[in-house]
Amino acid sequence: MELYNKLLEVSRLFRIEHEYLGYEVIQMGNVNRTYKVNFKRADGSPKSYLIQNVNTYAFQNAEGLMSNIDKVTEHIRGKKPGQIALHFHHTADRATYVLDGENFWRLTNYVPSVTYNTVKDMDIVRNAGIAFGDFQRSLADFDINDLVETIPDFHQTRRRYEQFCRAVEEDKAGRVAEAREEIDFIMSVKEQACRLTDMQLAGELPVRVTHNDTKINNVLFNPETNEPMVIVDLDTVMPGLVGHDFGDAIRFAANFVEEDCKEAEKAGLDLDVFRAFTEGFLSQTLQVMTEKEIETLPLSCFAIAVELASRFLADYLNGDRYFNIKYPEHNLVRTRCQLALAKDMLGKMDDMQKIICEFCEKTDK
Repeated sequence: MELYNKLLEVSRLFRIEHEYLGYEVIQMGNVNRTYKVNFKRADGSPKSYLIQNVNTYAFQNAEGLMSNIDKVTEHIRGKKPGQIALHFHHTADRATYVLDGENFWRLTNYVPSVTYNTVKDMDIVRNAGIAFGDFQRSLADFDINDLVETIPDFHQTRRRYEQFCRAVEEDKAGRVAEAREEIDFIMSVKEQACRLTDMQLAGELPVRVTHNDTKINNVLFNPETNEPMVIVDLDTVMPGLVGHDFGDAIRFAANFVEEDCKEAEKAGLDLDVFRAFTEGFLSQTLQVMTEKEIETLPLSCFAIAVELASRFLADYLNGDRYFNIKYPEHNLVRTRCQLALAKDMLGKMDDMQKIICEFCEKTDK
């Protein structure tokens, strides 16, 4: 009853005045607590919203996070009059959140939809590429200086390597010896993995609005047509490189196995998934991306896989303090799976580049 009343109170603070019917718990992500809150309008029709209790331990700059989300979603909404778009409601004093002691609440429109954790249908994969590409295209004219960097150096790969090397040197959990092969490989590809970061610092790649969690399950699809409607989970929206968004999407969707598969030898890049996602993504972004951004898309996939592997392994060496684990070797298993994927990506760089070139040439005709 306490939660029932709290969600009603939060709804009223966001100026929702319909008749309150109750709530449902939504299993959405692993960080925030999410509730579908149901109402009945004056004409008797149903209306629902999503209320989230934001984890301020994980997101310590929640105000900056909401500022980013509000600006980005309203920019996209302005580009799509009459279309479905994500919209975070405001309180009477125009705040996008309600701070209640340690609880940080927000409310957005509920979009009836379906999501997919794993996908074998190439049309859905292509539509996911369209969705993330449309996100980039819609924000191509957004002033990046209006955003806060809510997680500093999130994809600064050289900084991630510094953290990794520190973990190896300190060996807090006494695990370096069993991970020597993985450590050696990560160090052997350091310059390749850091190339995107270096190009950004040299001014060769532009900083754009990036999502930074481009898993396919963050796309809401139309239940009847599987057309993409909106992208959700915008907590990590901030300045970054478009390649990192592209690479992370490929890393997640195009691996033959789950990212924590214990049979790392089965991991690898599914070129059919790569092709489908790339075609969808480039159909929206080709005209707004620079030549170097397009050229470095295959490298971005490799860089993200190695960067994440370094983070998994650093956490393992530090005693599993960051990532949630289900068993003692979980982070080491994740590391090995990501590195197997990265190695396969290295061998398929020419294939990835060829797919991109073929699409570009076909589009130019």
